[in-house]
Amino acid sequence: MARYFRSLPFFVVLLFTAAGATLVPAVYGASTRDFDTARVFFYSGILIAVAAMLMGFAAQGAGRETTGPRSLLALLLSYLWLPGVLAVPMAEAIGDTRWINVYFDMVSALTTTGAAVFEPARLADTVHLWRATVGWFGGMLIWVTALAVLAPLNLGGFEVTSEASVSGQLLQTSGQSRSAAPSERLRKQAALLVPVYVTLTAVLAVALALAGERPLHAVIHAMSTLATSGISATGGLKDSGADILGEMLIFLFLVFALTRRSFTGGFDAGWAARIARDREVRIAIFAVVVLPSLLFLRHWIGALEVDDLANVGAAVRALWGSIFTVLSFLTTTGFVSESWAEARSWSGLPTPGLILIGLVMMGGGVATTAGGLKLLRVYALYKHGAREIDRLVHPHSVASAGQLGRRIRREGAYIAWVVFMLFLLSLAAVMVALAATGLDFEQSMVLAVAALSTTGTLAQVAGEAPIPYLTLTDPAKIVLIAAMIVGRMETLVFLAIFSPAFWRS
Repeated sequence: MARYFRSLPFFVVLLFTAAGATLVPAVYGASTRDFDTARVFFYSGILIAVAAMLMGFAAQGAGRETTGPRSLLALLLSYLWLPGVLAVPMAEAIGDTRWINVYFDMVSALTTTGAAVFEPARLADTVHLWRATVGWFGGMLIWVTALAVLAPLNLGGFEVTSEASVSGQLLQTSGQSRSAAPSERLRKQAALLVPVYVTLTAVLAVALALAGERPLHAVIHAMSTLATSGISATGGLKDSGADILGEMLIFLFLVFALTRRSFTGGFDAGWAARIARDREVRIAIFAVVVLPSLLFLRHWIGALEVDDLANVGAAVRALWGSIFTVLSFLTTTGFVSESWAEARSWSGLPTPGLILIGLVMMGGGVATTAGGLKLLRVYALYKHGAREIDRLVHPHSVASAGQLGRRIRREGAYIAWVVFMLFLLSLAAVMVALAATGLDFEQSMVLAVAALSTTGTLAQVAGEAPIPYLTLTDPAKIVLIAAMIVGRMETLVFLAIFSPAFWRS
């Protein structure tokens, strides 16, 4: 039996995992006496497990994947067919809906986009838990595949430094991490990362429950925070019961979406110091300090106009709302603070959606669940620009940053600029495709950025009016499905998959 599971192809392993995931809502539904929904997930899990077992027996004689390009292609295809499997129990549980809506919702959850198609009140608690579970599983999939598949191929942000941090040790991609079979790397990384991922989620869920949230909502918000999916059974953090204390707890755990070194180097005594020195964290701190300060000053000017300066409590809550929302959208989680709305009422000024769009485009850390361009690429472009300015003032100066620093400024900045251009080209293509379906310019831009950055809640807060996904036409939903998959895997990975030279190498 052990030999049987060791030789399973990647897609069969995903099927077995999906079958096991259906037990979570099935058990919860049975415990809350929602037997009809629980039976749907339980029977669907049995069906998926039987199909996976038969496929596993059929694939025993086939050779295992031994090349990086095949692993990339398998990962791409997984984002296409796996949501269809995951949509089976959800479609049966909801009942009166079309398949395209359920498939869209599952693609959104698996890619950690969190674009909610259905109103929260329409779904049962068991279905909300299923959506959060799929999003949580999608985040775990990203953690494992980023270090096991993308890192050895210098993709997904690793191309900036050409080195991956695995359990606190730096492994060159030309060494044993690249020579090992992808299936072996997947097993090793899963054994290292899955326990950490599960433990962090459990700790946050318990903390949120103790802070006052309903246990189900605490579990869903904990899953959504670690996966940066932004999925919620209440449509956000409003009415969660934990208020600012819950937001502070979520704020602390968002650090795991800023840098992979927060969970790959162990939690020893030097953890905090190691995180503080991280390049990606320093860029994130700069954004979290500067942008909320500017937003607070903007609201302060608005408060002068409405003569509301005496309300100090509203001012403090407005500042906290800006800090939390900035970090949430920087990590592409998409949770909005309850105090974010108070900032508008305190100052009388509208929400600056363009700032949120810029934040999600920056994204979080490399090999984390966050989407966007990644902070390490932004850091490389910043260092390159700073060095060029120094050379304008002192043309013959010699910078001292070490071998890694020079690589980030030169080759790293070059490839970061290429990725940035590819992102903009992808954004333009998605916007044109959405405009062809009948959407106006603002809607097309907001939806395109939300899909490519895997921040589905951006559509609710970035524009003048919320954009409901359910009312979109089928062609628009198909375009967004493709954009979410592209945003999750990145355009550079797509070019590598369809490059003959990459396969020959």
